[in-house]
Amino acid sequence: MDLWEAIITRRSIRKFTSQSVSDDLIQKLLRAGMQAPSARNKQPWHFIIITERILLDKISDIHPYAYMLKEAPLGIVICGNIYIEETIDYIVQDCSAATQNMLLTAHNFGLGAVWLGIYPREQRINALREILKIPQNVYPISMIAVGYPAENKQPEDRFRNDRIHYNNW
Repeated sequence: MDLWEAIITRRSIRKFTSQSVSDDLIQKLLRAGMQAPSARNKQPWHFIIITERILLDKISDIHPYAYMLKEAPLGIVICGNIYIEETIDYIVQDCSAATQNMLLTAHNFGLGAVWLGIYPREQRINALREILKIPQNVYPISMIAVGYPAENKQPEDRFRNDRIHYNNW
């Protein structure tokens, strides 16, 4: 799959088979995340790989939009370390770029994935810190549920010409 096709055809997948994701594919997802651009090249990210069913179920219980974790064989929490990049706004941008790289890579290798927002919801941040023992200087920004898709979604054309402005509003 070329880059254009991956961008145009990627969809959020919320239904998964029980097939586990190989260590090789997990490493590819992580490498893709770490290739993302970051403000001042600080690369403040940390990634928590979750394959234990009990943890995925706990997170599903505390996150109002994470029901799909009950089926997903893999979750990845993308975090940013405030000791590496002291500006939370840049951490959010850096971790978001990493998340998008990982979503596109998952799609490229035949996996399904969906982005779950964590930051700036304090309840979600605190719950994940407790469940996953995340230190206070590290902010969980997003999470992706990953697995082999058990649904087939058609691409959507989201192009909106009315959202484009040249040189001024």
